[in-house]
Amino acid sequence: MHAQKRHDHELERQISELGPWFQNIDIRGIPTAPDHFLGNYPAFKWRGFQHVMPEDLEGRSVLDVGCNAGFYSFEMKKRNAGRVLGIDADPHYLRQARFVAEQTGVDVEFRQMSVYDVGKIGEKFDLVIFMGVLYHLRHPLLALDLLYEHVVGDQMLFQCLQRGDERVPELGENYDFSEWALFDRPDYPKLFFVEERYASDPTNWFIPNRPAMEAILRSSGFVIEAHPEREVYLCRRGQRHYAVEPPPKPA
Repeated sequence: MHAQKRHDHELERQISELGPWFQNIDIRGIPTAPDHFLGNYPAFKWRGFQHVMPEDLEGRSVLDVGCNAGFYSFEMKKRNAGRVLGIDADPHYLRQARFVAEQTGVDVEFRQMSVYDVGKIGEKFDLVIFMGVLYHLRHPLLALDLLYEHVVGDQMLFQCLQRGDERVPELGENYDFSEWALFDRPDYPKLFFVEERYASDPTNWFIPNRPAMEAILRSSGFVIEAHPEREVYLCRRGQRHYAVEPPPKPA
């Protein structure tokens, strides 16, 4: 009993030294972020949409982009995923992720890498997880283009912060240059730009409304298969709809 208490105290000390933690992960009964301002995050979010993922991933390969401390990477291994690679640009989060993997014995690889460098991985994955990253990027459309071109082999589990109108309008394929009123509609796709900070975070750059988010996914080549929870989408790699033939030249 005393030995177990000493072991738990040492584990708590190591978890504290690796803080602050944004993801609350249970390590042998000890939470990494028990006082998280969002509660048991991201576990409570995961419970709301986990049903769209197969209970058994049957050895499928997974790439977790912006993996943070690895919560979703570890959840995929629990569902029998095969190769799982987590990438993040922040070495602080990767130290946490590797610590969790070491303490729990879960076989997940972690690399320090920007989303803009995913082409260097050199392989495509059955499932790409891209949760809570897009609005932190200066170049969000470039990131989606790179994911589409280089690493998404089949499906993408996606989440992005949204604000503004949530109605999805019926829009035409084209409008005349003289059309102005359309852009004043609250439900028109909009991407809000944050110059300074939102929620005290200087990396919150672009925040879409729902119609903009869904339009961006479609234009990046993704087909939305499920929308199980606000802000969360399960997408499949499809065809880019903007790749159209140019109009014929006049005779």
